[in-house]
Amino acid sequence: MLEVRNVTKRFGSNIAVNDVSFSIAKGEIHGLIGPNGSGKTTLFNVVSGFYAPTAGNVTFEGRQISGLRPHRVAKAGLVRTFQLTSVFQGLSVRQSIEIALAVAHSNGLLAAHDDWLREFRTADAILDYFDLKHSADKHANVLPGGIQRTLSIATALAVRPRMLLLDEPLAGLNPSEKARIAGKIRELRDTFGVTVLLVEHDIKSVFSVCDNITVINIGKKIADGTSSEISSNDAVIRAYLGSAGAAHAQH
Repeated sequence: MLEVRNVTKRFGSNIAVNDVSFSIAKGEIHGLIGPNGSGKTTLFNVVSGFYAPTAGNVTFEGRQISGLRPHRVAKAGLVRTFQLTSVFQGLSVRQSIEIALAVAHSNGLLAAHDDWLREFRTADAILDYFDLKHSADKHANVLPGGIQRTLSIATALAVRPRMLLLDEPLAGLNPSEKARIAGKIRELRDTFGVTVLLVEHDIKSVFSVCDNITVINIGKKIADGTSSEISSNDAVIRAYLGSAGAAHAQH
């Protein structure tokens, strides 16, 4: 479904991403991890259209999308989450969802993806599914972190993605909030077939929710595989997890 092929991204003399390739199958939850400064956020920005690659290309469902503007990438069906306090400041939860639905309608996405999103035609349906009705009239920027993250996913889903790009959906959350949102991500895939690419620092959660994981370090891919393969990979242990972290993530 998504093919990242030999992508390199330079900023002047700095090579942030160096010849990275990976692929994501339809219906897969795929994690992208790496230490701070590894280049994973830059790579995520290339996939979502915020950066054009210096070399290489990204294709989605057979169509090249690298170099397209973010709104064109979203119209193609790849929709990413954002920090709600900056994007929807001053808007209520319901208004945020309604705007996302309006974007989907204006882009002609409602009919295109109606086969698997029939339940999400209205703001009320989305609010119900994500347990957000009790916060519907509150402003997004005053919500607790867990509800903000949930709203971020709900808003992205309302735009009718064929692939959901999640930017650190669990950051700053307590363990129960992490478990709830991770469960919702898995449910979206299991129930509706949503394909997911997520960047996340919480390794234990990534290993629990992702089918496959790509690891990059210093701009280069060092491993690709399932959580068990990644947690026992010597290069990953040396670069990122540490032996104690790897052992912890396996449990």
